[in-house]
Amino acid sequence: MPSPGSSPNTVSRTVAVIGGGPAGLMAAEILSQAGCDVHLFDTMPSLGRKFLLAGRGGLNLTHSEPASRFAERYRMPEEHTKRWLTEFGARELRDWAAELGIETFIGSSGRVFPVGMKTSPLLRAWLKRLVASGVQFCLRHRWQGWNQVGELVFDTPHGIRTFRPDATILSLGGGSWPRLGSDGAWVPLLTDRGIAVRPLQPANCGFEVAWSSHIREVFAGQPVKSVVASVTLADGSTIERPGEFIVSRHGVEGSLIYALSAPLRELVVATGEAMLRLDLAPAHTLAGLTAALSRPRGRDTLANHLRRYAGIKGVKAALLRENCDPATLVDPAQLAKRIKDFPLRLTTTRPIDEAISSAGGVRFDAVEDHLMFRQLPGVFCAGEMLDWEAPTGGYLLTACFASGRVAARGVLAYLTDAGTR
Repeated sequence: MPSPGSSPNTVSRTVAVIGGGPAGLMAAEILSQAGCDVHLFDTMPSLGRKFLLAGRGGLNLTHSEPASRFAERYRMPEEHTKRWLTEFGARELRDWAAELGIETFIGSSGRVFPVGMKTSPLLRAWLKRLVASGVQFCLRHRWQGWNQVGELVFDTPHGIRTFRPDATILSLGGGSWPRLGSDGAWVPLLTDRGIAVRPLQPANCGFEVAWSSHIREVFAGQPVKSVVASVTLADGSTIERPGEFIVSRHGVEGSLIYALSAPLRELVVATGEAMLRLDLAPAHTLAGLTAALSRPRGRDTLANHLRRYAGIKGVKAALLRENCDPATLVDPAQLAKRIKDFPLRLTTTRPIDEAISSAGGVRFDAVEDHLMFRQLPGVFCAGEMLDWEAPTGGYLLTACFASGRVAARGVLAYLTDAGTR
């Protein structure tokens, strides 16, 4: 560790990386391979905890779609996305995994998974390589900011520890899943230094719906399959997605809801609610559905009529019954319209600590192209703590890896420049 009295012209190339998620680990790898003395600090007793959680149902590492389409998935300034992913995109990520002995495959949806589907073999191989390259792991170290002489301060089980590196990368995650270390505690530490930070908000999250007790108690946990959801934005344009979602006790969640969570969240913030419109029978046209439902029912129940001619049953049928007045339920034309355009009122997002990821964070005008803070020379930022947002499907992980590499390259350029001054 360089001493506080070291000559300012001496560059020992000691780097602190704070945060042991994908971005921080990737930054540590690049720096150690370049010969830096890397110390990686993390609050938790083990590394990559949220990364492990992401792979609990099968690690979706990245996506195989064309690079131009891939970059369009991100809600952030386009120039940042393209620069990160040009250096390290989906193809490079798969090659990197292969170097660790982890082969990948493309699933039917275009998503990319490791053979075996699990995160733990990849993480174990990665950590082994980092140890071999000299990275020192400092666990149970909660970052507390800087002291008056510019040293990093950590709260540890053995008391306060200080550390003075030549450069620092902050990769502390967003505000989702605080029990795994991403608790947003870094926000006041940076805002106190004058760094512009957008408030952290839930992303890839569920929403609350004022369900009846019947829906909540009977159908919570059940999927609503084969629907098309749409949301109309403030400018009058509409976003439409096919898929499925899950009815929860509190509202709705699942892949289709997550795909639309950003515009839905913005509507909730702006107006206090968001209207999600569902086509419950996308395989039918309105005219065809109206004709089918107009067939004589005879002694058939409405439930059987809906199941036979519209494919509506279970939770879909329950939603219709609660949303339609008696006159609509017996009018084939009006019932068909409601099936094709079913309104679902979302009242608010679920809490950020339930979200898959978070939006908001360090504004991009607070950092330079290589992610160094303009007001804190030698201090860089990477990963989810930056103000960007991505859907599930491997996009979030890919950009975390890529941003860690960008920050590490920035550190190397900064140290080289410092050594020539």
